[in-house]
Amino acid sequence: MSDRIWNFNPGPATLPLSVLEKAKNELPNYMGTGMAVMELSHRSKEYSAIHEQANQLMVELFGIPDNFKVLFLQGGASLQFATVPMNLLKPGKSADYIITGSWSKKALKEAKIQGTVNVAATSESTNFNRIPKQNELKLDPNALYCHITSNNTIAGTQYQTFPDTGNVPLIADMSSDILSRKIDFSKFGLIYAGAQKNLGPAGVTLVIARNDLIESAREDIPIILQYRTHAEKDSLYNTPPTYSIYLVKLVLDWVKSLGGLSAVEKRNTNKGEMLYSTIDSNPEFFKGAAEKDSRSLMNVTFRLPNEELEAKFIADAKAAGFGGLKGHRSVGGIRVSMYNALEPEGIKKLTEFMKDFAQKNG
Repeated sequence: MSDRIWNFNPGPATLPLSVLEKAKNELPNYMGTGMAVMELSHRSKEYSAIHEQANQLMVELFGIPDNFKVLFLQGGASLQFATVPMNLLKPGKSADYIITGSWSKKALKEAKIQGTVNVAATSESTNFNRIPKQNELKLDPNALYCHITSNNTIAGTQYQTFPDTGNVPLIADMSSDILSRKIDFSKFGLIYAGAQKNLGPAGVTLVIARNDLIESAREDIPIILQYRTHAEKDSLYNTPPTYSIYLVKLVLDWVKSLGGLSAVEKRNTNKGEMLYSTIDSNPEFFKGAAEKDSRSLMNVTFRLPNEELEAKFIADAKAAGFGGLKGHRSVGGIRVSMYNALEPEGIKKLTEFMKDFAQKNG
């Protein structure tokens, strides 16, 4: 579609064009029902098939073991900041939190309301430009869980190797890099993610939780906030965000058509290499914000020589058909969000624009 831009927004973010076109074609009359998906009863056989397919595709593509449960919830990652400690942080016990950016700070703030929390490490003193190394972590072997944010959209950092927490369950907010690479589920107790970056539209939140954590979670909290409630009812305790889940299912179909996570991970790595090599080849003009061993493949952050040039870069880029490149308001600079659905051709064209801009303004 010639009127679409290259969308580098950090979330809600770009979706595969083929998914949007399929959704458009199926919108007024899904599978001969005479209704749109958003009009179907969530108890109908037509919607039940969508719901089950989304679940099965998630298990298949992510390689989720049998001792985990996939939940489709609401409220975004922000609600999970509170829901995780409400379920898992019990009186007289504590949890570890590793702080790598604004979102993990918000998760920490919610956890402190529920109980005792230990900050096992933080990179705030260097403006979150890196991921703390294993030997920096002050982990409590008796903690009920250890919480991390796997990718940091504002700072542009990402865990390359997940921390070793021993027997303590690792809990990860993967909102901005979910399904972008393979992971070893033996390291995790629970993963959660808002869908609006890699999985689909805003409105649905994915939770993948280990069965033993669900079963042992607290029961003295509101029923609607208990993981067991949604696990027992297959995410149908209340009306789920049906249309958002339908779009997630279409995105998962698209991921499968690419060749699954191995192909997606290779594709994301290639995009990252293309963009970072452009930044590194001209360090006097483009200065990467994150340390090299912590660089994100989802959100690339960098600065130009001054703010005036950054404003011009954003304006010229927009005129050239590149949108969403302004850095987060708290840090400024440039941010290139290149989630799964961002085609490699978009990065190729952006790097060409960057080289031309540097030549003309350097």
